[in-house]
Amino acid sequence: MMKPADLPDILPVFPLPGALMLPRARLPLHLFEPRYLAMFEDCLKCKDRLIGMVQPCGTPEGAEDRLHSIGCAGRLTQFSEMEDGRYMITLSGMSRFRLCKEVTGFTAYRRFEVDWSGFDRDLGAAETDPDFARKSFLSLLDRYFLDQGLSTDWDSLKDADDELLINSLSMLLNFDPEEKQALLEAPSLTTRRETLVTLMEYALRGGNGQDMLQ
Repeated sequence: MMKPADLPDILPVFPLPGALMLPRARLPLHLFEPRYLAMFEDCLKCKDRLIGMVQPCGTPEGAEDRLHSIGCAGRLTQFSEMEDGRYMITLSGMSRFRLCKEVTGFTAYRRFEVDWSGFDRDLGAAETDPDFARKSFLSLLDRYFLDQGLSTDWDSLKDADDELLINSLSMLLNFDPEEKQALLEAPSLTTRRETLVTLMEYALRGGNGQDMLQ
């Protein structure tokens, strides 16, 4: 298990709208842009093999230039190369961080000095949600899935532990980038579950989550 002392001071950053990485969860990614293929190759040379996932913010024009201040680092744990040179990779979530100063240099991708303080629990054991009313939550989830035309393996959901269930849904459900950011920044699993419930309820009422979160 990675310890706080093992975390680097500088991270390569992958800004990707809607791609949410959470501690102790896995995020599959498809790499094809030359700059991110270069980032992947450089990552393989590093002992920690960490990549920082960050949500862009702002307007669509030049959105990638403006980043949210909080992201989550994932460790490269799996990869496979396609025949055309693309890669399918899997990141395993390690810890959230705050962006500090951007590091200029000769890489095609962006790198930042980062601050890991305040996210100590991310490197610890899985969180629990003592107040989690699973039956009512799954009932709401069922209505949300019907509304969105989605399907799932309900037996697996019923058996999943609190953190796996809440974090997996936070990552997989089709929320806006700003809503994903709210789920990322939740200070505890309970707060993330409450945010997730609010987003699903608002969607069922036909609301716009972006307006709700402003």
